[in-house]
Amino acid sequence: MFYVLSKLGFLFLRPSNALILALLLGAALRLFGWRRRGAELIGIALGVLVVCAWTGVPTLLLRPLEQRFQMPADPGHLNPAGILVLGGVIDTGLTTERRSTELIDGAERVIVAAELARRYPQARILLSGGSNGVFANDEIAESVLARDLLIEFGVPAGRITIEDRSRNTHENAVFSFAAVEPTPRDQWLLVTSAFHMPRAIGTFRAAGWNGVVAWPVDYRNGADTSWFGGRTAAEGLTMTDMAVREWIGLIAYRFAGYTDALLPRP
Repeated sequence: MFYVLSKLGFLFLRPSNALILALLLGAALRLFGWRRRGAELIGIALGVLVVCAWTGVPTLLLRPLEQRFQMPADPGHLNPAGILVLGGVIDTGLTTERRSTELIDGAERVIVAAELARRYPQARILLSGGSNGVFANDEIAESVLARDLLIEFGVPAGRITIEDRSRNTHENAVFSFAAVEPTPRDQWLLVTSAFHMPRAIGTFRAAGWNGVVAWPVDYRNGADTSWFGGRTAAEGLTMTDMAVREWIGLIAYRFAGYTDALLPRP
C-alpha cells in the first residue's frame, strides 16, 4: 500500500505535473470569472516553471544528494563479500510487452555491476528489484532481467542471487537482507544512482546492514555544472522532478522509520 500511495501521490506532487495543473486551474479561474486570481496563479506557475527549467535550481537540489557519498578512495584494498545492485533501470512493462530488455535512466547500475564482478571475483552479486508496475501484474521482475543481462556480459550465473519481490528502497533493504543473511562483518558494495544513495544507505542501515559501502553511479551534475544554460527545459524539469521526489522520499522514509537519519552521513 505504501508503494501504491507513494506512486499515485507523486503524480500530483511532481513539479512538472503540478505546474501544468496550476496553469490549467488558473485558466479555469479566469474562464469562470475569477480573472485576477486566475492571472496571479498563471503568473506564479509560469515563473516557477521557468526557474525549474532554465536556472540552477535542479543543480541546487540534486548536488547535496549526489555529493553526500563518494566512491571508496582506495577500491583496490576492498574485499567485499558481495555487490548489491538496486533496481529501477529496466522498464519491466515495456520489456514484457516487447520481449526485449528496455533500459531506462540509471542503466549504469547494471553496467557497473558487471565491472565490479570482474574486479572482485570472490564477491557474490545480489540483484534487488521486482516489477515496477503500480498495481499487481504479470510483468517480469526486474532482477530476473538484470540477471540475464549480467550473464550475457559474462558474469557466471552461480554468483548471482536475485531478490524479485521489492518495489521500493525499503523493500530492497528488508528483502535483500532476508535473501543473503549477511553477517555484521561482511562488507557489501551498494550500487545505485548517486542522488539516491543517501536514502538507500540510510534504509539499508536501518534494516540491519552494517557493512554497506556506497558505490554511487549515474551522476546528473558535474563539478563544473553551469548554474544557467547548458540544458534544455525538458532536462531541467526532469532533474527538478527527480530531486523533489528524492527529498520527499527522504522525509517520508524518516517519518515512517525506514531510515536511520533524515540525511544519512557517510
